[in-house]
Order: sequence, then structure tokens, then C-alpha cells
Amino acid sequence: MSEKKMTSSRRHHLKSLVLQVAANWLEQEKKELVAAKEAYMSENCPAPDMSGDQAALMETCKKLYALIDKIDEDRYDLEAKVGKADKEIQDLKIKVVDLQGVKKPALKKVRMSADAMLKALLGSKHTVNMDLRANLKQVKKEVKEESTEAVGDWRKNIEDKADRKKMFESS
Repeated sequence: MSEKKMTSSRRHHLKSLVLQVAANWLEQEKKELVAAKEAYMSENCPAPDMSGDQAALMETCKKLYALIDKIDEDRYDLEAKVGKADKEIQDLKIKVVDLQGVKKPALKKVRMSADAMLKALLGSKHTVNMDLRANLKQVKKEVKEESTEAVGDWRKNIEDKADRKKMFESS
């Protein structure tokens, strides 16, 4: 029992040492990043010369504004390129998914009686009745009596239909 406690406390101690080392590395990386930023700024952006008369300062301000405008234009162009590339990547991803298609899983055969299937669909509250004809309405068939007069002269029926046809053609 005491061996387990020693190993778990040793693990805990080792874990805390690893976390301390990692924290030190992160702190060191932050310091290096700040130093790199300062070196870049001092190299590429020297401090403006504030000595001189008002005209010289105005000229310096105009140069700074021109640089700012140029940088903003470059930033805008780069943002547009990145947006276009992102959209193209998204379209290509959609095409890849369309080409692969959706994989349908293979269905397993399940043996289930019709009663069990209806119970599963309708739930246990409903009673299942396989005699589906029992719930249907009784309908009486009406017998049509054809008039013998309509059967009489077939030429007359054809002439009536021809008159109807002319009526539709004329309109």
C-alpha cells in the first residue's frame, strides 16, 4: 500500500516538474518574441526626427501619412487575396465531398413479424389489428342501366361529336 502512495506522489512530483519546465519555456518564448518585435521596429521604423521648424514637421507628417496609406492599401489587397483563396478552398472542399458521395451504411436484415413492425411504428399504446378490411366502410354497388336509345343510331352520335369538335376548333 505504501509503495502505491510513493509512486503516485513521485508521479505527481514529476508532473509538477514538467509543468514548471514548460512554464519556463513559455515565459522565455514570450520574452524572445518581445525582443524580436522591438528589433524589427527599430530596424524598419526608426524614430521620427522631431527637431526642426514647423514646415519640416509637416513634411514628416505627410510622409508618414503616405506610408500609412500605402500599408493600408497593401493590407486591403492581401485581405482580398486571402478571402478569395478561402472561398476557393471552401468550394474545392465542397467539390471533394460531392465527388466522394455520401457512403450509406449496409443495412442489416432484421426478422420481424408484421405485428411487431406495426407495434414498433405505432407504439405500445395502439392495438395492432392485422384484419385491415374490418375497419373499411361497406359500400353498395349501384347497377347502371344503359338506355337503349343512346345505343340506337350510331351515325347521329358521330354527327353530334363532330359538331362539338368544330366548336372547339373555332374558338
